[in-house]
Amino acid sequence: MNKTNTNRRYTSLALLVFSFILVLTACNSGGNSVAKDTNSSAVNASRTNDSQVKDSDEGTQSPSDYPNAHLLADVSWVAEHLNDPAVVIIDARSKGYEEGHIPGAVSLSSGQLNDPDNEIAGFILPEDKYTEVVQNAGVNQDSTIVVYDDGNALSATRVFYTLEYYGLQDQVKVLNGGYAAWLTEGHDIDIDPAAPEKGNFVAKANENLVSTKAQVEQAIGTADVVFLDTRSAEEYEGTDLRENQRGGRLPGAVHKEWTTAVAENEEGLEKFLSYEQLKQQFEAIGVVEDKTVIPYCQTNVRGSHSYFSLRLLGYSDIRPYEGSWAEWGNSADTDIEI
Repeated sequence: MNKTNTNRRYTSLALLVFSFILVLTACNSGGNSVAKDTNSSAVNASRTNDSQVKDSDEGTQSPSDYPNAHLLADVSWVAEHLNDPAVVIIDARSKGYEEGHIPGAVSLSSGQLNDPDNEIAGFILPEDKYTEVVQNAGVNQDSTIVVYDDGNALSATRVFYTLEYYGLQDQVKVLNGGYAAWLTEGHDIDIDPAAPEKGNFVAKANENLVSTKAQVEQAIGTADVVFLDTRSAEEYEGTDLRENQRGGRLPGAVHKEWTTAVAENEEGLEKFLSYEQLKQQFEAIGVVEDKTVIPYCQTNVRGSHSYFSLRLLGYSDIRPYEGSWAEWGNSADTDIEI
């Protein structure tokens, strides 16, 4: 036998022994770890949101942990889709756009979606007018939309709710941490306003995503419906009337202020709590998945924030009261609890 063949045999034997040692090491350290990693990768790959960001230990977590993870985008996802023609980025802030914004983002604040002709303050625009505003933002019927604000998502989730209500359910994402997160990660900004081509979006209201005053009246005392008051404790208790004719709450309403759904991480960014924490908060007050949940506030801005939180958790029957306290607290014929 020549030296070359002998060396090859020794090399093959060495590789075999090395592989055997690796197998033993894996077994001793917990052989299921490889299977767990494989299964975890398969689950994450099945998510519609391909963002994977690690947050601090301040109660926030990766978007992939939520049942409806595709509704929450991280900075990496937005950065990867800046030049994607199928993605529309909406800056929902009421001010600051001219000083800087995510490149390509269109300015569309939640206030621009309010109907000035409606006697109820803050009520959403009707279909035709809403269609025009959103088309001008470059939104098409098949667009994926990312909405952001300064960070706590209050304005972003209001825009999110209106887009889902008018037909784009599961096509809209909220940027976790908002513009502050974008800046913190050092990405470029733009000061020039976007000039999108007019989109072909046509608003079509989904009546299963809203509650009217009449429907709220019929639901009072119903066991399978829970009213979720997302206002401050003072508004809920009736001590802060906020210029309404009457203070108080819907009869039987439970209270969870919208602010409790987000928390600052170690970088000072406001991000959504983990799935487990949010779920525990809602279930502790009786807001459970097998009930119809009707969030409300003053003008359904804070209610929309809680709508988004519940959507993240996978709740399937959420019907915000669009008129909210602006309607209920200023009507002479409504029942009020204090």
